[in-house]
Amino acid sequence: MSNTPANVLVEIHTHALAGMLNVPRHFARWAAVAADEDYPDADLSEELFRICLVDGDEALRALWSRHLAAWDFAEDPQWALAIPARTDERRTAVYDRLRFGSDLRKALDAAVPVAKIPGPTVITRDFTPWYTPERAAARSFYWTSYELKLRAKGWSDAAIASLDEASRAVVERLTDPEQPTARQAKGLVVGYVQSGKTANFTGVTAKAIDAGYRLVIVLGGTLNLLRAQTQRRLDMELIGQENILRGADITDLDSLVGVDYVGDDDADWDEFVQHGARPSVLGAFDIERLTTRDNDYKSLAQGIRALEFEKREPTRPLHDPANLHHAAARILVVKKNKSVLTKLVKDLKQIRGLLGELPALIIDDESDQASVNTLDPKKWEQGSTERTAINGLLSQLLKLLPRAQYVGYTATPFANVFVDPGDDDDIFPSDFLISLPRPSGYMGAQDFHDLDSAIPRHERSYANSQEKAHIRDICESTGDRLQEAIDAFVLPGALKLYRADHGVDDGPFRHHTMLAHQSVRKDDHADLALRVNSMWHQAGYSSTAGHERLAALWASDFAAVSGARASDLPAPASYEELRPYVNAARQRIGSGGQPVIVVNGDSDRYFDQLNLDFDRTPHVWKILVGGTKLSRGFTVEGLTITYYRRTTQQADTLMQMGRWFGFRPGYRDLVRLYIGREEPFGRNRYADLYEAYEAICRDEETFREQLAQYAVVVDGQPQITPMQVPPLVAQHLPWIRPSARNKMFNAELVEIRSPGRPIEPASYPENNAALKRNTERWRPLLDSLSAAPATFTNPPDDSSSLTRTFEALTGTISHSDLVSVLSQLEWERPGHFDPHLTYLSQLDGTLAKVDEWLLISPRLAASKRIEARVLGSLPLSLVRRTRQAGKTSFGRIAERLGRPVEDRDGLHLDPAGLSG
Repeated sequence: MSNTPANVLVEIHTHALAGMLNVPRHFARWAAVAADEDYPDADLSEELFRICLVDGDEALRALWSRHLAAWDFAEDPQWALAIPARTDERRTAVYDRLRFGSDLRKALDAAVPVAKIPGPTVITRDFTPWYTPERAAARSFYWTSYELKLRAKGWSDAAIASLDEASRAVVERLTDPEQPTARQAKGLVVGYVQSGKTANFTGVTAKAIDAGYRLVIVLGGTLNLLRAQTQRRLDMELIGQENILRGADITDLDSLVGVDYVGDDDADWDEFVQHGARPSVLGAFDIERLTTRDNDYKSLAQGIRALEFEKREPTRPLHDPANLHHAAARILVVKKNKSVLTKLVKDLKQIRGLLGELPALIIDDESDQASVNTLDPKKWEQGSTERTAINGLLSQLLKLLPRAQYVGYTATPFANVFVDPGDDDDIFPSDFLISLPRPSGYMGAQDFHDLDSAIPRHERSYANSQEKAHIRDICESTGDRLQEAIDAFVLPGALKLYRADHGVDDGPFRHHTMLAHQSVRKDDHADLALRVNSMWHQAGYSSTAGHERLAALWASDFAAVSGARASDLPAPASYEELRPYVNAARQRIGSGGQPVIVVNGDSDRYFDQLNLDFDRTPHVWKILVGGTKLSRGFTVEGLTITYYRRTTQQADTLMQMGRWFGFRPGYRDLVRLYIGREEPFGRNRYADLYEAYEAICRDEETFREQLAQYAVVVDGQPQITPMQVPPLVAQHLPWIRPSARNKMFNAELVEIRSPGRPIEPASYPENNAALKRNTERWRPLLDSLSAAPATFTNPPDDSSSLTRTFEALTGTISHSDLVSVLSQLEWERPGHFDPHLTYLSQLDGTLAKVDEWLLISPRLAASKRIEARVLGSLPLSLVRRTRQAGKTSFGRIAERLGRPVEDRDGLHLDPAGLSG
């Protein structure tokens, strides 16, 4: 056994890896150099390294996890060109450069598996690369500090590497802050609802100020509560104690007067980043806050003018490297409020000269709210552009700061991509659009909907069905289920306390909330709150009847779901074992005699009175009634039960109401959504809100999938630029628009390009005469089919691990004949197929050249086959299909018949399209 202590081995490996300067190199040589002077006799064998990993040396594993993750995620590094990131091939390339043997490779793979997660999807116009790995590494004070903070919060190395990659993708597309010529870049970053977009823009801010941006303006919500939330997050995780104190002696109470957090005994002060000294003393630069937790923007002039006096070379502009990297950065977090932004614009106008030298970054959180111009262009005076208040002030900011970069953040991007791309003063993301990957541990659409599940409905269970596990329907036959929802709020509270008592980290259980959202009207909120309050006090949670009701719900629902989905977490053997925790949960929820908080005010004063600050309140265990004011930017911490029955016709509004999406560590199995399946909607109409959510989730995923498809660079050139993104927006349900009408003045779908993607149109005519005419129009295609069937093979894919074969009649038809047939077809919704037809028509050589198409008419297995002739055609295999309830479309056929030969130009004949 080696005499080299584990801590010595870690020290040697640390120095060796640091010496490699972020590039994997011959490790044995670098380790020998690192050990030569202090530990010349150290055992540097691969065998000792392997044994330490197998024995679970956490310090050594953590060290290698950080470096392997960085190399796994590195984007197009010189040492691994053309080898995709986050793959086994990339890891092999790393090991090859390190010259590791097979046994050590296996041990490292076991200790640090490759994180095979998707990277960000980037749609971009050409840009000049400037943010090289070398430049990023040379100035990384605040990014390194932020990275250490995330690690301390428990972020995995893969999660940090993913954030590093995604934030770098933004910063490298901004303009070089040292560049002599002023240029603005505008971009949009698309995340998921409540998925951690703030972490991304904090990372972007850290890297941007490290690189030289010296004014950062964060537009953080429309209420002080939201603004203060963002300010606190940046103060805690990026700016840090020393920049907040600005030299104040923390032991001198008099010097702390007026200093937020430490001056008012914030319980989390010790959690704020500590740099060790003022960053300027450590060779970096300070950050001056021009806003604080409690104070929005008030006066800017003095802070900006001070930049003039920080120039080391007064004759050179501020953006010159000799000046830029010695100047302090200024950060403001301001409300999207007319009076606040008007004052900011007014003060900037008084400075003038220096602004042309100042590299600035504007980060617009929830950029589709308030920032978008909602005035109808058709009503503008000729030759002028009229703007709404916030949009107009944003436009003025961009004009005043010629070196400003604009980056919007949203989970619902449709309003942003409908902005007029020809309006240079607006916020259209003309330079880049980045779609962030779904983060690990996030509960999103896939966790509440059985999207494209191959499991028959009668075989679905709590274990294999998201709907059965988490969704509780509200319809006429069930009654309103409000009392059950309240009971379902009490039980998870008790289960959280039980788990905390049995070794589960109780950090995520600090807050425990339920959201009830039934209407947009304040009077309805008051009525619902009164009902909930009355039900709570009449529920008898300390009585025998109340406990019997809870015990029945625990046995039929929570015990069964948790057993199927959280068997690794401690669980009570009976309700009696849980009962003491039920009493404790009841006391927390009912504390102060008021279990319900109504959240529907418009003013900051209203929200100040609610005591609903999740950062500063030790425990929020309440039922929140309302919803609209909590649907943008505000994270409802600890949300476990949602009672949702409000209808809307706007997809982005509906998606933002999805507060049940988010991170639920330690209690994913306890999350429930009570949702209306038959809600009154308009005159004599009813809406299935669960179906509506599924439809808009599909719209959003279709948007992301198409972005990913077009993000692939072809022959060194992007397939599309951000200006060509709007046509990618889909609409699965006709009654739900992608965004509000006043955000879609520039929206007109004219073309869909779909190479390699199956197109299965809906909106078949309901009129028999139209169906008959369509059938006649298919005759040229039917006549081209040959009598001898061909055999096709579908390889294993996501839907099946088996190789499948089937027979089909085939034929060929010229491109012009096919387009002629398709152009004549009638649809229930006029123009429904036009965007596809526009694309197909250009395959005559305009866009690409297709001479002829392969027709495929699949045949079911002989034992199941029913055949018939259509217009005297060869016998065709028929499939029975029915229209979907309330729609003009049929159930999808692609999943039933397979998707044959998708790698060739093919037309898959659908009998329903012939006969309806």
